[in-house]
Amino acid sequence: MILTVDVGNTNIVFGCTKPENYETVFEERLVTDLRKTAIEYAITFKTILDLYKIKPEDIEGGILSSSVPPVTAQIKNGIERLLGKSIIEVCPGIKTGVDIKLDDPSQLGPDLLVGAVAGLAQYGAPLILIDMGTATTISVISKDRRFLGGMIIPGVRVALEGLTTNAAHLPEIAIEKPAKLIAGNTVGAMQSGSIFGQACCVDGMIDRIWEELGYETAVVASGGFAGTVIPNCKHKITVDAELLPKGLTILYEKNAKHSRKQN
Repeated sequence: MILTVDVGNTNIVFGCTKPENYETVFEERLVTDLRKTAIEYAITFKTILDLYKIKPEDIEGGILSSSVPPVTAQIKNGIERLLGKSIIEVCPGIKTGVDIKLDDPSQLGPDLLVGAVAGLAQYGAPLILIDMGTATTISVISKDRRFLGGMIIPGVRVALEGLTTNAAHLPEIAIEKPAKLIAGNTVGAMQSGSIFGQACCVDGMIDRIWEELGYETAVVASGGFAGTVIPNCKHKITVDAELLPKGLTILYEKNAKHSRKQN
């Protein structure tokens, strides 16, 4: 088994996969906490492994992707103390197989890179990848398999929190689909704007991307809010909740084998 960890601004996605078929053994979400020490993260990760009756010695190796630099070292150190071995970190210089055509390729977020690796492996090109977390990111891969770039949009929760923070009479609400589009109450109206508004944004961005490319693409979505928002989009969009673990496992295989050859 391979231990895969993706650190986002809101959540840490922690799990194990089988490298032979990229099957997810388990996946759990933890709150990203900048105050925790390496040993506290090690204890948390060990507790989760214990719940699934997995021993550290059952794990071949690990790979970490982090978009939150202030906590990366603590988490990486915690995992390495738990496993008793070094793990791979997704960072500039890692072997990916992705042709990145950005102004500065080093600026590509690790999570977007991991998604691109998995997307190309499973869905091919051309492809639009949508990750719906703290931010809604849209990445575009051309038909000649080049990562062209994309867009960053305020995520569902971020936009909603901005609204409630700056509008005194609007309450905090649960992020869920309302009973109908045209809501007759404040909570329903906020839910409609959050869910249907984000869905319309996604649909509109897809149309504009296709127009600029001059051709249509497959579209794949992942992230914590994908399951809530994407079913309300008009375009055909595949929701793949396991995209990041798959991408991390592929990257582990590419780089672990490369390291073994060098040694």
